[in-house]
Amino acid sequence: MNIALIAHDQKKDLLVNFAIAYEYILNKHNLFATGTTGKKIMEATSLKIHRYQSGPYGGDQQIGADIANNKMDMVIFFRDPMTAQSHEPDIQALIRLCDVYMIPVATNLATGEILIKALERGDLQWREYVKEKRSNI
Repeated sequence: MNIALIAHDQKKDLLVNFAIAYEYILNKHNLFATGTTGKKIMEATSLKIHRYQSGPYGGDQQIGADIANNKMDMVIFFRDPMTAQSHEPDIQALIRLCDVYMIPVATNLATGEILIKALERGDLQWREYVKEKRSNI
């Protein structure tokens, strides 16, 4: 599966720790991340990550384009709801695309753990069915 990892500044350490804890699951998948987040995760783990631009410089939009082009299967986006983000419209567009294209998205640690454990169990196989149907449109 193709998995996007994104975190706002105040949540980057949390996502790094999440990646460390679940490295044994994540290392079986193709990982993508916005700039700084991807760099921090790679420095703390042995995970290989394709890095996009930083979120405010278009990284969220790049991941959104992958979603719209049927190239992303899951998004783990640890958001900071207490801090205003200059690129909030991009963030909302990304979340909207996840809803439109039925991409599982976690916006905090609790939902991140639910998704990663479902991934480990193989509960997300329906994504292949959805991708196949979308490719026939």
